[in-house]
Amino acid sequence: MDLIRRTVLKGAGATGVLAGLLATGMLKPTLAYANEWNAAAFGAKDLDVALKTIGADGAAANPALVMKAPDIAENGAVVPVDVVSNIPNTSSIAILVKKNPFPLAALFEFSNGALADVSVRLKVAETSAIIAIAKADGKTYTAQKEVKVTVGGCGG
Repeated sequence: MDLIRRTVLKGAGATGVLAGLLATGMLKPTLAYANEWNAAAFGAKDLDVALKTIGADGAAANPALVMKAPDIAENGAVVPVDVVSNIPNTSSIAILVKKNPFPLAALFEFSNGALADVSVRLKVAETSAIIAIAKADGKTYTAQKEVKVTVGGCGG
């Protein structure tokens, strides 16, 4: 009986403190929202346009940008892709699928000192090159891998 009472009192106390912080404006939930997303880049239907929109046209290959993806994906709806940038001061990583209807699949931005390591599950429409783009110190670097898809992930 005392345990239930204590639990209820703790929950009510926490709710009261949270409500008080919200009411006084000390806790602003709008700060938790993500930055505006790059609608033009994600809406681009052509790889070259998507690359240009994110400022990655003319990216150079760099062995310090490591991408892991399967050689053959049996299900194109969930293709695991891991990208690690060992390039110092990496500020963003973008992942594109060359033959998807909308090539830009993911874009991650990192704060100073953050470890540039991302893992995603992508939908891949058909056998295609998966391209990783990293930005560091104002330069862009790329790595890519061809992934053979046996059953497409975009309804095909």
